[in-house]
Amino acid sequence: MMNRAFQGSAVIAVAVLCFAAGAWWNSGSGEPTVQAQEKPAYTCPMHPHYRVATPGTCPSCGMPLELARAATPPLTDGPPGTAPAPAVNVSAERQQAIGVRLGSAERVTGTRVLRTTGRVAPNENAIYPIVAGVSGWIREVRGATTGSQVAKNEALATFYAPELVAVQQSYYAGLETVDRAGNLQIQTYNDQRIVEGVQRFADTLRNMGVSDTQLAEMRRTRTLVQDIDVRSPVEGFVLQRGVSAGLRFDRGFELYRIADLRNIWILADVYQHQLPFLRRGARARVTTTEVNRALEATISRAEPTFDEATLTLKVRLESSNPGLVLKPGMFVDVEFPIELPQTLVVPADAIVDSGLRKTVFVERGNGYFEPRQVETGWRIGSEIEVTRGLMAGERIVISGTFLIDSESRMKTAAHGGVEAAQDPVCGMKVDGHRAAAAGRRADIGGATYFFCSEDCKKRFHDAPGRYIKLSAAP
Repeated sequence: MMNRAFQGSAVIAVAVLCFAAGAWWNSGSGEPTVQAQEKPAYTCPMHPHYRVATPGTCPSCGMPLELARAATPPLTDGPPGTAPAPAVNVSAERQQAIGVRLGSAERVTGTRVLRTTGRVAPNENAIYPIVAGVSGWIREVRGATTGSQVAKNEALATFYAPELVAVQQSYYAGLETVDRAGNLQIQTYNDQRIVEGVQRFADTLRNMGVSDTQLAEMRRTRTLVQDIDVRSPVEGFVLQRGVSAGLRFDRGFELYRIADLRNIWILADVYQHQLPFLRRGARARVTTTEVNRALEATISRAEPTFDEATLTLKVRLESSNPGLVLKPGMFVDVEFPIELPQTLVVPADAIVDSGLRKTVFVERGNGYFEPRQVETGWRIGSEIEVTRGLMAGERIVISGTFLIDSESRMKTAAHGGVEAAQDPVCGMKVDGHRAAAAGRRADIGGATYFFCSEDCKKRFHDAPGRYIKLSAAP
């Protein structure tokens, strides 16, 4: 029994000695414990990959370093890769208060719909001016006014012309001669001259303004008439009325202007950067509240015209007008289906356009947003093409941009309003002094270029001619 008790005590003593030795080893020269690894680390909010063990300021943007979170990247004493323009910090509470929303710059392709407005105009090839062939004065004006719809051969007005009676008498005399000959067949040379004379008098009456309807009535009755009827040559729309009762006019005076509206023009407003997407002969869709269904229109082959008032180009569309429901001057909605090549786009609300420059705000983490100057191309609907200054996948502010822009401008003013250089490769703004200190600089052809990262610098050195053509020297 005593031997078994002694053996148990010996086992316990060995276990205690082993535990003490292990503790001594861990506290000495062995591997560090988890607590020893978790030393305080400081990082830049704008450049999370830059971490140091002591507090201070970021060597690139000058911002105060903050305690790093557990998810931050490993420690590094090297300089950050980018040097953005002065960023603005907006707390999460303030972002929610001003309605800040984030989105991404994306590459898109495929079919889009360009929506714009258009104005109905008469087809210039179907406008009929009624011009007085003789001097006279208006005896009577019917009810048709500007804007009225009229039928073909509808009487519009009557006027007196002094020469009318004499031409009628000659016309009737020629008809009597032809009747005495028995018929209108050409039998002899004299008969041919008589027929031609009658035709000349009929043409003279037409030139004076006598319509074919009135001329046929005169030939049937052979009675002298005192007035000439003004009749509409087509079914259409009165664009202009220049007559009133008692008005005296001279030869060449325009009495009415009638438009045939069965086929119309639509002048659609587009901007210069949208014009390359519109092909002559392509289809468009026209809608309006006056028509229950959409109308199909075709882009005319005529060149667009520039409107100084709206600073837009007028693209002419040609369309039928069933029921003559569309009148000149009416506004319609126009939709152009267009095919887009693959390109980088952002929401239109993400762009702050000051007139001199266009800016987006790129999320940099921890509530910081970098103002980034960009170059844009076309705008279709709520999307704008970005040609330079932004990369696909970058997170940007798409709502609340103007309030963030105001805070960014105040911060820029506080920093002395210093402008950053532009990376010729990606278009990002770079602090030239800090980029030069980090070795991200190139001197070519007497010009100096700065880069946001080593990757952009390498790409520039591999093909400098490609980027020098696309960028101006700083």
